[in-house]
Amino acid sequence: MTGRRLLRFAKGARRHIFMSVLAQWAGLLCGAFAIFCAAALIEGAYAPPAGGVRILPTLALCASAAALRAVLLFLASRASFRASTGVKKLLRQRLYDKLLALGGGGVTGAEAVQVAVEGIDQIENYFGRYLPQLFYSVLAPLTLFCLLAPVSLSSAAILLACAPLIPLLIALINAMARRMMRKQLSSYTSLGEFFLESLRGMTTLKIYGADGARHAEMNGLAESFRRSTMRVLRMQLNSIIFMDIIAYGGAALGVILAVRGFLAGGIGMAGAVSITLLAAEFFIPLRQLGSYFHVAMNGVAACERVFQILDAPEPADGEESLPDGGLTLEMDGLVFSYGQGREALSGLSLSAPAAGLTGVAGPSGCGKSTVARLVAGRLPGREYRGSAKVGGVELRDIRLSELRRRVCLVTHEDYIFAGTVADNLLMAKPDATPQELEGALRTAGLYGFFAGAGGLGAAVAEGGANLSGGQRQRLSIARAALRGCGLYIFDEATSSIDPESEEGILSAAAEISKSASVLMISHRLASLARADAIYAMEGGRAAERGSHSELAAAGGVYGRLLREQAELESFRGAEA
Repeated sequence: MTGRRLLRFAKGARRHIFMSVLAQWAGLLCGAFAIFCAAALIEGAYAPPAGGVRILPTLALCASAAALRAVLLFLASRASFRASTGVKKLLRQRLYDKLLALGGGGVTGAEAVQVAVEGIDQIENYFGRYLPQLFYSVLAPLTLFCLLAPVSLSSAAILLACAPLIPLLIALINAMARRMMRKQLSSYTSLGEFFLESLRGMTTLKIYGADGARHAEMNGLAESFRRSTMRVLRMQLNSIIFMDIIAYGGAALGVILAVRGFLAGGIGMAGAVSITLLAAEFFIPLRQLGSYFHVAMNGVAACERVFQILDAPEPADGEESLPDGGLTLEMDGLVFSYGQGREALSGLSLSAPAAGLTGVAGPSGCGKSTVARLVAGRLPGREYRGSAKVGGVELRDIRLSELRRRVCLVTHEDYIFAGTVADNLLMAKPDATPQELEGALRTAGLYGFFAGAGGLGAAVAEGGANLSGGQRQRLSIARAALRGCGLYIFDEATSSIDPESEEGILSAAAEISKSASVLMISHRLASLARADAIYAMEGGRAAERGSHSELAAAGGVYGRLLREQAELESFRGAEA
């Protein structure tokens, strides 16, 4: 099923596959011609004819045919490469578009990377090697049979009869290989996800002394992957042994019949030499097909997961647009849950004006990030109970593309790409003028820094490695400000940065809030002090609402969190 679906992706690659097979077939004819010429020379040396053998012209023809075959094989290889490149590009584009449509729901970051990079890379073997070899493996034995049948029908018939045994063996292996390949891919994906998750949470694991247990668990997953890989390799090596037995045995049988025919006088020296040298050509393409089969099955197994992602249901899309300018956010009795699990939001009521800064605080797991992802359209579905309106329009009725264009989510994990400052900013608005780019940098408080480091052309390393944490964060905020959205959601945007950088981010948020709505979500309550209103969440609902000073004096959820943070900071200061 997966193989047939992959073939449908090969519409643009069919011409290259055809050219590859044609070049290989023409190369086979050239090789056979060169062997016939060599056989004629050997026969002439063994039993010279009355007129002698024209050695130099025959050698010239033999060398020319061999050289032409080398050129044709090079062209076949290039056509195979082009066939796979187009399909890989198409699959990656489809997968990228699907991941955007899903909003990250149902697919982890590690799995997306593994499938999009290594998984699709395996397709190169399927389209670039396996498919051309499959068609060529059918064509080559038939062609050789037609060439050798006039020389010795019995030898040609035996060679042709033995050739299909290899495809039959491949078909039997396929039934066993699919299950093994799926299990190996599943083990590999699980190991990759576990490793990436552990790497991201390494600090937390160290703090709580859980790194040893995590290490032991990772060793268990690695051992499971090793075992599944060794089972696949054992199956592949065993199948190669059987294919070699068929290939060498069939070729040997054809050679034996040719030698017997020569000794009996039924075949001339040239015919016997030709059959001996071409017998292996009956099986080499099929033997090569068997080798490519194992590699191609890795790609087919990986593409099964690609197609599962492509077939995943997308979030229901709305039809409404959003008004221009700042966007209000209104939630009334909002209830949301992830699948059949507990409710992440249970009766949340919240309101944010079209221009202004609204804070959201609360303990870990209270639903703050769920609010951010839901409003930004980053969850796999927008099924909820109650009401959630953006710009006066119900969230589920808004077109997803419109929602993502007008609502900007800024987190502490936003990525900075290698290139220049301008390259990173232009991702938000490709047609932005230099003045607009500089204005975005001023909003984020970075204009002065980059002005002395090369301006918009200043080099930025992959992941912003040549910038501080605060500078990376402010550059991502400048990119967000350039988009000109109506609602900005800062989800822990001030996490793990120095006080100076935090002040810069808060100033940028305050500047943006003059013309747009800003929802500031933070575990660090001091960063919410300048918010117009703060909602303190607990258990998926808004337990309190008020200003920083009002909530601090009330002694409720917000006040308790404030005291806990003060005690923690006091402890750290004493420890230092």
